Formats: sequence, C-alpha cells, structure tokens
Amino acid sequence: MACTIERLARQGLIRPPRFLPDNVHYETIMGSVAYGVSSDTSDMDIYGFCIPPKAVLFPHLDGEIPGFGPTRRPFEQYQQHHVEVPDELAGKGRTYDIAIFNIVKYFNLAMENNPNMIDSLFTPQSCVLHQTQIGNLVRESRRLFLHKGCWPKFKGYAYSQLHKMSAKEPEEGSKRHELREQFGFDVKFAYHVVRLLSECEQILAEGDLDLQEKGRREHMKAIRRGDVSEEDIRKWAADKERQLEQLYHDSSLPAVPNIREVKRLLVHCLEQHYGSLADCITQPDEALQALREVQQVLDRHARLLRQ
Repeated sequence: MACTIERLARQGLIRPPRFLPDNVHYETIMGSVAYGVSSDTSDMDIYGFCIPPKAVLFPHLDGEIPGFGPTRRPFEQYQQHHVEVPDELAGKGRTYDIAIFNIVKYFNLAMENNPNMIDSLFTPQSCVLHQTQIGNLVRESRRLFLHKGCWPKFKGYAYSQLHKMSAKEPEEGSKRHELREQFGFDVKFAYHVVRLLSECEQILAEGDLDLQEKGRREHMKAIRRGDVSEEDIRKWAADKERQLEQLYHDSSLPAVPNIREVKRLLVHCLEQHYGSLADCITQPDEALQALREVQQVLDRHARLLRQ
C-alpha cells in the first residue's frame, strides 16, 4: 500500500525530496485523532520516518571530509503544513500536516523521550497508515526508548503549554482566537497539559503508554468542551507535579536510555534497508567494550577516593 507521501506526491500536492516517497518506513496519524478526542477527522497530523540514501547518512562514501570543502546539506526531516486535499471526506476536503524524519534523528529524539516521537510510536494500531517490516520492528521495540528522563522532558513541554494557555495572544480571527473568546483561555493548550502529564505518569508507573486511556481521554474531552475551569487545570497540574516527583523516584524504569541497545536496533534497521554496513560502521568487540566500561567505572571510583 502506498504511503501518504507517495500518494500526495503522485497527485502533485507536495514536492518532497526525490528519494522520499519510496523510502518511508513508518507513517501514523497523530494529534486529536490519535488521542481519541477529535470532533471530526478533517485535519490529519502525520508523523513518521524514512531512511535516506546511504551517502546522506555516511557522506564519506561520496568522498566528503567533515570540515573540508563544500559539503551537502544534511537531510533531517521533511515537513509540509496545510496540504489541502479537496476530494477527500466525500468532497468536503481534508488538510494534512506532515512530518517525516530521517530515521537517525527520529531515533535520537525518541531516545531523548521527545513527547511527539514517543507518542508516534504508541499511537493505536488503527492510526498506523503505513509500515514496512522495518517500521513494524521499530514499533514493536518502542518500549526500549522509555526511561525516567521522560519526566523532565514531558514536564518541560507541559509547562510550556500551561504558559501559552492564557499568555499567548492568538491571531485575531483564528480558531485559537475563537477558543480564547469563547472560554477565556485556550482549551487546546489546556488539554495538552493534562495529556502530557498523564502520559508521563503512565510511562513511569507502567513502562508503557496507551494514548487513549479512558480516564485521560474523558478529562481532555471535558476540557475541550469548556467544562473545566482554568483555575482547576492549574491546580490539577500542580498536584500532578508533586505526585510525579515521587513517582519519578519510585519508578522501576532505567534512569537513562540504553544507548547501546537503541544503537543496535538502529544499525539493524539500516542493514535491513541497505545491506551490510561494514564499509560504514566499525562495530567494537563486545568483550573489549565491556572491559573499557569496567575500566571507566574503576577510574571514576579512583578519582572519588583521591578527593
């Protein structure tokens, strides 16, 4: 089945890099549809990842030397907003916002527990529009990316939304301006506060994530309807922060990402796509690597004893 990028490019509605349509490995619907709070499905937020040509990831294969002479511009992501597709939804039309990432950047952001990347891996299966064997492998391995670093990351995003809820003045005539006029604050920013903190709570407590968990979904719907006051949202967020601080300390999740295993998964995906990477990556001997890590621990303890 053709991916969304390929379909829209074939219709002449977008102009992605030439390599992109044939090299997308994962696409999923994000936003209110994925969270189960959408009032309609006219807008589609699409996230995913691709694997660019080999020389894009390993420019030395084309003779490039970092820091010397002209170098090609690296490909990190393809984004296109407000793509209008008039013949969808029985002629009513649909708007797409698209973000397709280079797999390396996607892995790195997911490993940092960027909320958007984590959410894109945990969308309901019904939201997945396209996935190859590589996309399926990454999705099945999604819990590998979770660690306790989700708390400071999600907290930062949540409190940014909390600030924008009433501080950011929306453009007059926009949908956001209408929300502010109707409710006195931006209920869309408000429901994202609840979403982010509640998601983080589930990750820390269960090591898993259900984007459409019933309690969270109903709370967000109530906020979007205007049934929850700004004061109540701020109180809820303050109470939830205290709970999450304790949960952060009690959580059985690893404190930091397992970089070695995430890298192993990344290399495996790349080799599934390209074939052998023997000419690109030197894999360290595992026994030698283990000895180096032991030596680093001993050196660290020796420094502490000298202090």
